[in-house]
Parts: sequence; structure tokens; C-alpha cells
Amino acid sequence: MKEKVYSLERMEVKANGDDTQSSVTIERCNKESGKTDENERANWSNGLEFLMSCISMSVGLGNVWRFPFTAYENGGGAFLIPYIIVLIVIGKPMYYLEMCLGQFTSKGSVKIWSICPAFLGVGYGQAVGTMCIITYYSSLIALTLYYMGISFQSVLPWTFCRDSWEEACVDSLPKDQMPNTTRKLQSSSELYFVKEVVKEKNQIDDGIGLPDVNLTICLFVSWVIIFLVIRRGVKSSGKAAYFLAIFPYVVLIALLVRSVTLEGAKDGILFFLKPNWSELLNLKVWKEAVVQCFFSLAVGLGPVIMFSSYNRFDHNIYRDALIVTGLDTITSLIAGITIFGILGNLAHNLGIADIKEVVKGGTGLAFISYPDAIAKFQAVPQVFAVLFFFMLFVLGVGSIVALQSAIVTIICDQFKSIQFWIVALITSICGFLLGLVYITPGGQWILNLVDFYGGTYVIFVLAIFQLVGIVWLYGLQNLCDDIEFMTHRKVTIYWRLCWSFLTPVMMLIIFIYSMLNIEALTYRGYVYPKSAEVAGWILFAIGLSQFPLWALWYIQSHYQNSITTTIKATLTPSGKWGPTNSETRAKWCEFKSKLTEERLRQASSKKMGFFWQKIYNIFDLKN
Repeated sequence: MKEKVYSLERMEVKANGDDTQSSVTIERCNKESGKTDENERANWSNGLEFLMSCISMSVGLGNVWRFPFTAYENGGGAFLIPYIIVLIVIGKPMYYLEMCLGQFTSKGSVKIWSICPAFLGVGYGQAVGTMCIITYYSSLIALTLYYMGISFQSVLPWTFCRDSWEEACVDSLPKDQMPNTTRKLQSSSELYFVKEVVKEKNQIDDGIGLPDVNLTICLFVSWVIIFLVIRRGVKSSGKAAYFLAIFPYVVLIALLVRSVTLEGAKDGILFFLKPNWSELLNLKVWKEAVVQCFFSLAVGLGPVIMFSSYNRFDHNIYRDALIVTGLDTITSLIAGITIFGILGNLAHNLGIADIKEVVKGGTGLAFISYPDAIAKFQAVPQVFAVLFFFMLFVLGVGSIVALQSAIVTIICDQFKSIQFWIVALITSICGFLLGLVYITPGGQWILNLVDFYGGTYVIFVLAIFQLVGIVWLYGLQNLCDDIEFMTHRKVTIYWRLCWSFLTPVMMLIIFIYSMLNIEALTYRGYVYPKSAEVAGWILFAIGLSQFPLWALWYIQSHYQNSITTTIKATLTPSGKWGPTNSETRAKWCEFKSKLTEERLRQASSKKMGFFWQKIYNIFDLKN
């Protein structure tokens, strides 16, 4: 049986002025006969499940692990101000935009590009970046599971130095007297992570080695749990979200209280909070702030769109977007104060005046500084160690469940006949096999490489294209009309100004600067071999090339009378753009028709030029 499908048909009407001519694009709704190929999408059981899922996705290891070490490597307080500005100008607008897109269309991060089909490759490129992050993120979860297991020992193994370690070592449980040596001291927690856990190599010229057996077991268990959480889609992940979102705060707040009471913690916290104003002119710090914002909020990756696509059409995402982005920032600040308090204590115990020299940056910071603080608990530190690493595990699972679900949703949206759990199982197996690379002696080198080339710049560039396709090609006013129809709320000047100008321009400037000043990638002060750099650039090219390749494919497969006509058609919404539900779609078409007809009359009477039309749209002066 055929149903009515409501689509938008573009028209161009020329409004002639005295000496200028401008094109005013309007949209009118036209009923066409056809068969819908969209199935009704499953919904969250309630709005709270969605909110908790977003919190567990955005509030994760990115806050507790990545934010502190990113701040640590970029001057502490010097990083804080750019990060907050970037959150306001880029993070919040991008998060709300992706929430709106997912809920409005009830589609994943690839299918939403019916809004501008030529940009289909943006969705696939973001999926490549997401898969890169998933592979190494799972190895971090395996590390938290390993540390949780060894925390059951009567003596925490990272609290004391080994005779076999050649480096000058000081116990994480400080002795009454410091070792009498002129060599640079390292804490036992740092040396334990490097030498006993990851067995890290100083160079990878001769290869990365074989996966560690213990970490392989932990990685396998991690992926089994991830699969069990996502196997039924939002029906299973939504129920788990309550625990994944709430439990970590209990442990994190307890650790914060302990951290600020440690001797020397004050110096570390001041290093974190006191800004170096000269660093505000360093665009590298701003670039790192943008990367951290994207990683922490999971924007530009697909999970935000995916989660919101399971919402009911009238859900209040405006409220949820403000709650999640605000809570994400607060969590990052709590984690930052906690870890810098610990670093201050480490500096005190090691006799080091400069906080920057306490430990080397990198993935291991969370597995060095936090364990060091736990070792100083007077009563049963094992209990708190188990709880803490379980918290890290929960945080990691909450984030990777969202990332993995985004990939599974993309595949299931494309191949509707395949059951969700089958795709979840296959992708989980692939994730486990790829994750083995990161638990080798050279794994931390590879993690740093993949994060830089696959999980940073690819996402950065495609996010710019995302804004161009949605805001500049589909049109700011069209977008705001759609959001107003869905939320029954006017889109304020803050969102309009950020989406149309501030966010894309700021990101473009920072990206161009980063490319002009890019340096050879290093890890712990060592330069990567040429072969590794080449592999990194190939990974970057694979992610970025998705955009032009899919654009060419779409143009070729939807060729019309001429190349000009075809390109123009691929840059305008297809018939699949809009709400999926037929009743909602009919109301949307009626709403859009009335608005565009009214704007056409206004444009004809005012005879505004193209530039002034855009200004009026940004500041919403027509309404």
C-alpha cells in the first residue's frame, strides 16, 4: 500500500530592485505519491534515559584522563581560559546543533546528510575518526580493569620501588628520608606503569612487539561487557546509563576531598588555576582546547546525533544540551583540581619545584598520578583503589558504548535487514582485534599516533565541513525554522551568530594555523620513525578523502541533465530530508510553506540585497 510522502521542492524567485537583482530561495511543500522506506525508530523509554546516556557519553575518561594531561601539557591555567571560551563559542553550539539534527530527522550521522547529499562523505569520514578513537579507547578501559584487579593485593604493587629498576626511584608511600642522589627522581607509580604494566619501549624502530597476555584478557572482558550493554540498542544501553552516569561522581568527589588535603597540593592547584596571560596569544593552546572540547563532548563523532535520533520529536533537547555541556565542564574542572593537587603533592615528595617536571605527559598520567594519591590513603587504600579504577572503567564504558553504538547505528540504518545485535557482535570483535595493537610494548606510541592523525585533525576538518553544509548551504534561516518547529522555541541570536560565523571561522583560523606550524610528532621526547609518520598521514588521508569520494559517487549516481544541474541538486535537500513520521512531516511542510511565502513577500517589498538578507537572518530581524 502506498502512502503520501511529503517533500520539499525548491523554487527560485527573482526580486528585481532599481539597479540590483537578488535571488530569494523559498521552499514550498508538495505532496508526492511514493512508498516510504523509513521504519518507525525505537524511542527511549523516557527522557531521563536519554539525558543519563548523554551524561555517561560526554562525562567520561575525556574529563578524568585527557583534560588534566592536556591542561598539564599546555601550561595549566593558561589552558583553562581558552577551553572555557572554546566551550561557549564552539562546544555548546556544536552539541546543540547535533542534538537538533538527530532528533529532527530520527536518523544517524550519515543519513542526516539528506540535508545536503554532496556532503554525505562528512558522515562517513566522521565514522572513520570514531573508529580510530574506539580502538585505542578500549585499550584504556582494559588498563583500568587491570589496575582494578591488582588493587585487591595486600600491598598495592605501584607503591614501592623494585631493586631491578635502574632509575632513581622514590616510593609513592614516601620514606622519612629522600634518596641521596643527584639523579632525577621518579615515583614508583610512574615506573610501575612504564616497566611492569605496559612494558613500554623507548623506540619502535624494530616494531611494537606482541600484546601482553594479562592486558589481552582485560581487553577481551571489556569488549564482552561493551557488547552486552549495546546488544539491544537503546533498550539495554538506556537502562545501564543510570549507573554509568551517577556512580563515577561518588568516587570522584571523594578523591577530590583527599587530593586537596595532601601536602603540597596547593602549589599544584594554583598551577592549574593561575593563567599565564601571554599563552592566550598562542594558537596551539587554542587548538588543543578545541580538540579537548570535541573529544570530551563527543561532537563531530556521531554519538550525539545517534542518541538524539531515538528521542520523541517533541523532546526538550534545549534543556538537555545545557545540562550536559555544563556538567561536562564542571566535571573537567573537578578532575583538573584533583589531579593537579596530586601533582603538587608529587612535586613535594620528589623535591621538584616546577610542577611541569613532575611526570611526563601522555596517556599514563591518569595511571600514575591517581594511583600515587590512592597509595597515600591511611586506611585500607585497596578498597578505594578498587572503587576508583572501577569508576574509571564505568566512565570508559559509558563513552565507548556511545561511540560504538554510533557505528552500529550507521550500519543498521544502511542495511535495515540485519539485526542490531549481529552488527554489534561483529563490530565488537573487530574492535577487540584492533585494540590488541595498543597493549603491546609499543602500544602507547601507536595510541599517540592514531589519536593525532585519526582522532584529531580528521574530526577537526570534517566538523568545519559539517557547519558549511548545514548552515551555509542548507541555510541558517531554514535550520532555525526547523528547530523552531520542533522545539516551539525561537532560536536566539547566540546560536545564530555562533553557527553562522563565530564557530566555523574560529575553527578555520585555528586549523590553518595548526597546519602551517605543524611539527614532527613525538612521544616522551622521542621522534617517530619515518614509516610511522607516513602511516599516520595515510590514516589522515583515508578519513578526509571520504568527503570528496562520496561526493563524486553521489554526483555520478544521481546525474541529471548536466553537471551544473546535478551539482546544484546535490547541494540542496533531497526528498528524504525532514521528520520521518508522516503526520509530523505534513505539519512541518505546512509550517515551512507559510513561512517561505511570507518571507518572499517581505523580500519583494523591501528589495534587500543578498548581504542584508544574511544579516537579517543572523540577527533574526525579520521576525
